[in-house]
Amino acid sequence: MEQQGAVAANSARGRVKCLVWDLDNTLWEGILSEGDDVRPRPGVEAALRALDERGILLSIASKNDPEPAMARLAALGLADYFLYPQVTWGAKSQSITRIAEALNIGIDALAFIDDQPFERDEVASVHPGVLCLDAAEVTALLACPELQPRFVTDESRRRRQMYRSDQQRNESEQDFEGPRESFLASLGLVFSIAPADVADLQRLEELVARTNQLNTTGRIYSYAELEAFRESPRHELLVASLDDKYGEYGKIGLALLEKSERDWTIRAFLMSCRVMSRGVGSVFLNWIVNRARGADARLFADMVPNERNRMMYATYRFAGFRLHAKSESGEVLRHDLDAEAAYPDYVRLRDLVPDAELLAAAMA
Repeated sequence: MEQQGAVAANSARGRVKCLVWDLDNTLWEGILSEGDDVRPRPGVEAALRALDERGILLSIASKNDPEPAMARLAALGLADYFLYPQVTWGAKSQSITRIAEALNIGIDALAFIDDQPFERDEVASVHPGVLCLDAAEVTALLACPELQPRFVTDESRRRRQMYRSDQQRNESEQDFEGPRESFLASLGLVFSIAPADVADLQRLEELVARTNQLNTTGRIYSYAELEAFRESPRHELLVASLDDKYGEYGKIGLALLEKSERDWTIRAFLMSCRVMSRGVGSVFLNWIVNRARGADARLFADMVPNERNRMMYATYRFAGFRLHAKSESGEVLRHDLDAEAAYPDYVRLRDLVPDAELLAAAMA
């Protein structure tokens, strides 16, 4: 299978979050605008189902007239698979940009499949991090390592529906008249924090592997490492989830705390890209700040700043963390804990962490 740009044959397993399809002579056989009675290519429908089950999002970048193209996809029973389809006569690299922005994922988390070398080259020249695939090998698509996540969880299987709900939220926000805080209040947001359970570990490994922009250290933890942290008396592995009137966002955040009798250190903190626009990253941090303050602990945080996680650095600073020390591997931040941190009025917090468990972990 062809791989262009900066992508090598041994690219990280499961790194692709969204596969973008061309239509003519790629997803279907024939050219719609020339009057062909187009039908899905052999193996395409099975590939769409399998990728959707794996939690890999699907979209379209096609040079076609949008109404007949989408009507044909609907007639074939395939339209619902595709999020933010771009059917336009413009450059496909521009369509790729719009899809990444709409999904709020990094451009290098996309792959693009097309039958035309020119189109693949055009996308690769503008977006060298995009994995470009030849439609001639669509039957081998499912064996591509970049399209094989390590785990397929229940949340993976629901991912498309979660993004559909996001689309509804975004459309409602565009139509909403009034301050943004009023719109957020209208969502009925419920932010839950709980100790990670064994059942959460597969999703957490997936979250760590998929989250690049909103990861404070960029460190990737395996299932075995997460399990060890969960069982360690010196560590606390916390998971956050979010719900609103449109449905579940799923497990969207992780915090790893290392605790001694006096010091608490946030070793890892990350949030899903899908929820940062909801302003809930600070809720998780403020909850940790208040817990540390209540335990009369000193609170530190590891930070490895880079070009991609600037938003997380800003989240720490906005929450009151300041530089404490620098090293070759990154920075250590500290919070003075001089005042109780507040939560936004538009979010209801569900604290599912037992106080006794926190106290025991702090005293270990």
